[in-house]
Amino acid sequence: MKNTDEFDRYFDGLLYSVMRWDQLTAFWQKIDADAGWYLYAVGQDLPEGPSTGEKVQQFTRELDVLLRREHHEDYCAIVYADDLDAPNFIKIYDPNHLGSSCGSSATKSAVLPGWLMSRTPPRELEIRGVVTGQRKRWWQSFLSTAA
Repeated sequence: MKNTDEFDRYFDGLLYSVMRWDQLTAFWQKIDADAGWYLYAVGQDLPEGPSTGEKVQQFTRELDVLLRREHHEDYCAIVYADDLDAPNFIKIYDPNHLGSSCGSSATKSAVLPGWLMSRTPPRELEIRGVVTGQRKRWWQSFLSTAA
């Protein structure tokens, strides 16, 4: 079993929210696409290795469209990163499965993000709900298309 301590430090650590849609637009531009990002759709297979810079750029473009189309709020607040200017770890919550993204520390029932971008190899996260067919198809389509 691989060492997941670094991943867990990021996953459980302090993250900052991208609050507004204009901040999200600027945030995507701050990501170094060639930095060795692991792209993980929670509930799907773990990535075998880091994605290419082209695939990372495709992911952020397509996910941006999905978030703006399906998160029916005038604010973002569903994308979180360890550093908003030079991120190493990003949690992206699925607009159709938010519950309370903060969760409850008393019940340990925090909602898992829909997707993770990590420069550290992720560990498998066990999703408590069902990954919808729509999300599985979106992810499979993303994986199968060239950047």
